[in-house]
Amino acid sequence: MENILTTSNLVKKYHKFTALDGLSMNVPKGAIYGFVGRNGAGKTTLIRLICGLQFATAGTFTLYGTESTGDISKARRRMGAVVETPSIYLDMTAEDNLKEQYRVLGMPSFKGIPELLKLVGLENTGHKKARNFSLGMRQRLGIAIALCGDPDFLLLDEPINGLDPQGIIEIRELILKLNRERQITVLISSHILDELSRLATHYGFIDKGRIVKEISAEQLEKECRKCARVSVSDTKKLATVLDGVGLEYAVIDERTADIYGEISITKLTDRLKNAGCELFSINEHDESLEAYFINLVGVSEND
Repeated sequence: MENILTTSNLVKKYHKFTALDGLSMNVPKGAIYGFVGRNGAGKTTLIRLICGLQFATAGTFTLYGTESTGDISKARRRMGAVVETPSIYLDMTAEDNLKEQYRVLGMPSFKGIPELLKLVGLENTGHKKARNFSLGMRQRLGIAIALCGDPDFLLLDEPINGLDPQGIIEIRELILKLNRERQITVLISSHILDELSRLATHYGFIDKGRIVKEISAEQLEKECRKCARVSVSDTKKLATVLDGVGLEYAVIDERTADIYGEISITKLTDRLKNAGCELFSINEHDESLEAYFINLVGVSEND
């Protein structure tokens, strides 16, 4: 699979503090890549490095096949970003904000602006100044500004932070639309995992400046799907019983296993008894993205 962005052992230090500690990751073309980590894990630092707002202490990254050690400016023109808070002029209208960005980019015509405003749902804001926009409207305007150069890679740093439920839904629908209809690859950094699980096709889990795991949403769903977690006296005997009835399972340890699919507890208990295996407990198990993340990185002192 072709990657839009690849990083290799990126390090970023601020005096004695290490924000990125050998970070390596891959963002596939066409993905909505959920960049998952606690506040302070290094998410924003990575995005600032990719955008050229800061420089790495060590390591490299590749954007559209161009190494960061070379002339990467042309590759960056294919990218748009909203870093931390949207960069908008509060005393300007939405249309005037986009016109200003067109001028910055040296774009000769404003003809694409009405379509952009409609795309982000701001076509009817008229002469209303951005300072009078809701937080969700400002976020959508920030995304519109990032789209002015017609990028095919969009970096969004905590795009739903602080939004109300309606604002979150609007941003979610906009991101899905950009990805599905315009084939824009999106990297979203977030610590709001429930919402991210509704969007992402791939995940990168970051902790203390390092990627601890990369996984596709399809693989993650398999690992987090609903099952019956059973505790028995001997999982080898349990496996023999389950193989005999054609049930899918995963052995966790000598006494614990997950069973997938519909099971009859009465029949399972009888079969285990006949096999000389005792059933101690059975519980429904459905791991959330948040639980998966905590299992990966552990609970911090601040959680």
